[in-house]
Amino acid sequence: MYDCIVVGAGPAGASTAYHLARQGRSVLILEKAPLPRYKPCSGAVSPGIAAYFDFDFAPVIDCERRQVRYTWKLGDPVEATLATHDPIWMVRRDLFDQFLVDQAQAQGAQVKDATPVSGIEFQGDRWRVISAADSYQAAYLVGADGAQGPMAGWLGLAPAPLRRAQLWDWTSPIPLAADCPLAFEFGLVKQGCLWSFPRAQGYAIGAVNFLGQVSADHQACLHRYSQALGLPYDQGQVYSHDLKLWHGQTLLHTDRALLVGEAAAIVDPLSAEGIRPGMISGVQAAAAIHGALAGDPTALANYTQTLQSSWGADMQWARRISGLFFRVPGIGYRVGIKRPTATQRLGELLTGEVRYADIANRVMKRLSGGLISG
Repeated sequence: MYDCIVVGAGPAGASTAYHLARQGRSVLILEKAPLPRYKPCSGAVSPGIAAYFDFDFAPVIDCERRQVRYTWKLGDPVEATLATHDPIWMVRRDLFDQFLVDQAQAQGAQVKDATPVSGIEFQGDRWRVISAADSYQAAYLVGADGAQGPMAGWLGLAPAPLRRAQLWDWTSPIPLAADCPLAFEFGLVKQGCLWSFPRAQGYAIGAVNFLGQVSADHQACLHRYSQALGLPYDQGQVYSHDLKLWHGQTLLHTDRALLVGEAAAIVDPLSAEGIRPGMISGVQAAAAIHGALAGDPTALANYTQTLQSSWGADMQWARRISGLFFRVPGIGYRVGIKRPTATQRLGELLTGEVRYADIANRVMKRLSGGLISG
């Protein structure tokens, strides 16, 4: 029997396992796919996440980017530079996620990949986790199985609506220039945006709508955007995947179990950033389970309360800004994105140096004023 079973080997689950194992707890990670596995993702990670770990992420940083470019319907460009202390990291998720799993294993965590979980049972003081070949028992259980995983439903915790995103992934035969920008395109996707994030060799171009129709086919927009960037669309691969954006305060724990990362909808509803907040939720989940194992009966409830009062409370403002901006993105682009301070604020939000609550009133007043004047 383990102290904890973590279902899902993404950044949130691996972070949970790492911090629990580092504190001497016995941990098992169950992952449905063979590792390492491909994950559709733009791969932008805030370097601020390093503060929560005691190892160097350098081996899996594909490249670093500071330049940012915005466009409105492929025109009216805005060029800017992030003023953060460190540039944004670009990572390949198969390598990044595996690196985190390796760090957890180095601390003593066990991993079983290619092991889909088919069910769970709560047996009074422990969880039984069932797979096709075997079953496993643990005092505590963590659902880290992403947007489409069944753990949230099995644990009886509130589901979140899914938004369909699509990603075009292309590998370049030659390295990209060091000043190749992180690009955001507004206006082609209704009530949403496109983004083009360069790696060392290639691009990840994504599309999602933040309001309106939940599921949409964005391939035509991806095709048009890649053509505008001079990229060979027919040489890349398109992936569809779901995002579980934060949608309001919900319970994240139950009897001896909790959710982390995208399984818990720990995804920014304005930027769709999920890696950094997901990993932080894993760090906090590990602290909660460690406390519960040490005899604190309030530890798991405190996990929900902490995320709600800190990250969740801030995401209420992000959601309000998102609702205003993407309802009339043309005005949002004119009165928001084109302001000289926009990229400075973006960098500060991504690194956690500034919270949405710190800027929300100014931003919403500006957007609302644009609606009236427009």
